[in-house]
Amino acid sequence: MERLTKRKEEPRLYPMGAVKTETGMHFSIASPCESCSLVFFQKGKQEPVQTIAFENEDKIGDVWNITLSGDFRGLQYACQMDGVLKEDPYGRHFTGREVWGEDAKEQTVLYAILSEKEYNWEDDVSPRLAYEDMVIYRLHPRGFTRHSSSKVKAKGTFAGITEKIPYLQDLGITAVELLPPVEFQEVLPREQKIWKLDAKEEEEQKTLNYWGFIPALSFAPKAAYTSAKEKYPGWEFKDMVKAFHRAGMEVIIDLFFSGNEPESQVLDVLRFWAGEYHVDGIHLVGSAPTRFLASDPYLSKIKLFAPCWEGAPKGKYRHLAVYHDQFAQAMRRLLKGDENQLNALIFHTRQNPNEYAVINYMANVNGFTMMDNVSYDTKHNEANGENNQDGTDNNYSWNCGVEGPCKKKKVVEMRRRQIRNSWLMTMLSQGTPLILAGDEFGNSQSGNNNAWCQDNEISWLNWNQVKTNKDILDFAKAAIRFRKKHPIFHLAQEPKGLDYLSCGMPDVSYHGTKAWCPSFENFRRQLGILYCGSYTAQEGKEEDDCFFVAYNMHWEPHEFSLPNLPKGMKWHVVFDTNAKEVNGFYPEGEEKCLEKQKFFMVQPRTIVVFMGKTVLADDEK
Repeated sequence: MERLTKRKEEPRLYPMGAVKTETGMHFSIASPCESCSLVFFQKGKQEPVQTIAFENEDKIGDVWNITLSGDFRGLQYACQMDGVLKEDPYGRHFTGREVWGEDAKEQTVLYAILSEKEYNWEDDVSPRLAYEDMVIYRLHPRGFTRHSSSKVKAKGTFAGITEKIPYLQDLGITAVELLPPVEFQEVLPREQKIWKLDAKEEEEQKTLNYWGFIPALSFAPKAAYTSAKEKYPGWEFKDMVKAFHRAGMEVIIDLFFSGNEPESQVLDVLRFWAGEYHVDGIHLVGSAPTRFLASDPYLSKIKLFAPCWEGAPKGKYRHLAVYHDQFAQAMRRLLKGDENQLNALIFHTRQNPNEYAVINYMANVNGFTMMDNVSYDTKHNEANGENNQDGTDNNYSWNCGVEGPCKKKKVVEMRRRQIRNSWLMTMLSQGTPLILAGDEFGNSQSGNNNAWCQDNEISWLNWNQVKTNKDILDFAKAAIRFRKKHPIFHLAQEPKGLDYLSCGMPDVSYHGTKAWCPSFENFRRQLGILYCGSYTAQEGKEEDDCFFVAYNMHWEPHEFSLPNLPKGMKWHVVFDTNAKEVNGFYPEGEEKCLEKQKFFMVQPRTIVVFMGKTVLADDEK
């Protein structure tokens, strides 16, 4: 092998990590250590082939710099800091964890690979979707297609996700959110395992961090999530992003930060994924300097999700979004029939501030799935090995009378109705809807609400349910399609609740069982919301229809009086989550006309959506 040699050059600032130069590579390593060296390895070998020390005279602050010339083909490297071998945190591709769930045996430190070739992005362009036009789908890069029923070639990989693009398009999804796709350590070190095992069990059983919400090598895509192990993980990830963009869909990734990382490194990570991998958004999980990141001009058009953006500057492009459980908690309490939830219903169906977007979901990774939320009263996390002590106790769930799987007709029908209600609560709210992968076909985790360590059928999606729960999938598609077709339910700005067009009614108004007379006593569980489609023209869209949504979350039926419509128009039922004979919805063009009906009996725990349509007289037909 050709020896690498140092090359003297004029001092200049390079990006961190390894950067190509005309004659070789430049390395910048940040560390307060007293001595630092680069240790090079030949591919497949454990013994180093060359060690090159940094010189103090080339150190800028705590950043060690060196420029090397030579042939880097087939070489990998690590950093030796004060005699301890460590990974370069800015490495872009590592070897040593290509197989998911395998402990590193001989190689305890991952080596960064240097000879990645340029990728051809061709004509890739981000769709740059507005938040109000998005429907997000959150998935696990492995569990989404790992099950044998997924019918994809590259199961559990980025390529497997790409194979499912037609399915996601048919569902109506506009963006996917991936749990951390970076190089994290899924096999926990022995001292971090969550339960004590004897020697035999220790040899047979591993504790895996399935989710990946731990500090990681955040500049490198996870090698175990790739199908072609001989290629660079970055290529397969880029192929996936390019394919989604060509389909008009966006890619958002989760990145975890512990709060101990330098702010500059966090910023570098976000800029890198936006520039190198063309991701459209990043969900900041853990602790990240949100105000600092929000003001970065390079990220001004990259969607950023975080629990709070208090104090963050408002940019020209609305790219920040608040992402937390408040919508889910409030809507689940309403769904199960808790008292004093109508104000929360009004707030969350309307919330859509100018400063930032709001992400709404009924279920997410941490907590019950949508199916489990109507099938279990309490969590069932025994398989996690912590005596069911882990995971939240605040599920706000209701099992509809029986804990767990059940074949009783009344229980099954009630669960189906509650799931349909959940879909409408999400899709009829102004914020950006997010779907947990599998909820569209009734995926269950057997009551586990904290499946962080379950790399098995508890977490993997069982795609056979696409057929067995076809009724749920059909309703989900109908709800998404309805939202996307009617802009009054996804306005660019929050409704004002005022008649500012002087058209005879506000953009959004609130009603009780009696029209124009809402009641907010703590025992009330009924509310009507009237939407006036005339206001969508203010946003440059076609004028929408008028809609009235009747929520009855009481366990008794209630009769709603329907607001008057202009002459020649009649109310038609679009959705009725209690109407089992039509699976809760009427297809477009087949809506149920109420003729002269001025009242409608809304059944217990039911949402009914009415649309005002012009009805031609017999002589006009």
